[in-house]
Amino acid sequence: MQLVLGVDSSTQSVKVEARALETGELIAAGRGVHPSTTPPVSEQDPEAWWSALADAISQIGDARSDVVAISVAGQQHGLVVLDENDAPLRPAKLWNDTTSAPNAEHIVEALGANWWADNTGSVPVAAFTISKLAWVAEHEPALIDRIAKVMLPHDYLTYRLSGAHVTDRGDASGTGWFDAVSNTTLSEALQVATGTSDWTERLPTVLGPTEAAGTVTGEIAEQLGLPALVVVGPGTGDNMGAALGLGLDEGDMVISLGTSGTVYARSTQRTTDPSGAVAGFCDATGQFLPLVCTLNATKVTDTIAELLGTDAAGLAELALAAGNDVIEPTLVPYFDGERTPNRPDARGIVVGLTTVTTREEVARAAHDGVLCGLLD
Repeated sequence: MQLVLGVDSSTQSVKVEARALETGELIAAGRGVHPSTTPPVSEQDPEAWWSALADAISQIGDARSDVVAISVAGQQHGLVVLDENDAPLRPAKLWNDTTSAPNAEHIVEALGANWWADNTGSVPVAAFTISKLAWVAEHEPALIDRIAKVMLPHDYLTYRLSGAHVTDRGDASGTGWFDAVSNTTLSEALQVATGTSDWTERLPTVLGPTEAAGTVTGEIAEQLGLPALVVVGPGTGDNMGAALGLGLDEGDMVISLGTSGTVYARSTQRTTDPSGAVAGFCDATGQFLPLVCTLNATKVTDTIAELLGTDAAGLAELALAAGNDVIEPTLVPYFDGERTPNRPDARGIVVGLTTVTTREEVARAAHDGVLCGLLD
């Protein structure tokens, strides 16, 4: 039986599933853990992703011998920069690293929010890759000339598997330097962000939805226990991968809660929102994926659960036991700053506490705060 490996490399971990090529039946699965991060500085060593991926694939066991293809969906926006020897020049700055907020503000002011929305579909905030590249140019300028390759997290794993420096329209649409309508790089954006437009040879080639990156190299196949000539798909960003896996049709909407909270839908046309609330991303099929993202979701409820001496399931039980009569207390979930609205320096707030406030009410406030922040 021929199998395909689907990889989800998120902020917290990497998950791998081996599924039957013809039927989609789940045959085996594995998981590897990533180093934990806490904004405002949220960085990870790309090598840790690779180690976690190798660990997860090893858990597939004997099923590896039947694998014919692999593709990676990864956390969006993160900035990976390699030198001429393919070594990371610094840890990858992740999507939820908010230190680049001033850089995002600067580049938006330089060209105007309407320019960014019209040309990229989005208005950059701290999360976007171009904001992080601007941060490197300002704070670590000596690295700029040493950068040989720029890529995103999913691109890095694709590169390690195949040796191909590529990305896809989905992940490229979240960089801030890609025009998905013309499929071109915006040199003006890079010039404003870094002081130079000389990036063409350092950026990944953008593949179409049905183009392969190549095949797993012989050395890597041996290392991972995979057969020769396993096809490597173009991969995409995590939200684009989720939309593809769900078989999302135009008009459908998804609400997703993970480290971040997202709401997205498919569209045949790119959206342009100069307010920056809606990001005009591409999906993994050649269409578009307008998306709203909040920085704070399950890490908030996990934190409150720990403070209350329980776990996620216990917090849910407490929240359900609180009933629906009392509206207080209220929790504002901006624990690690916020992306939507763009408040990178914000912090969480709990208001309405009294001497009779219960654990159940605090648990309910945590869930309501996360959900209301996203739905708003």
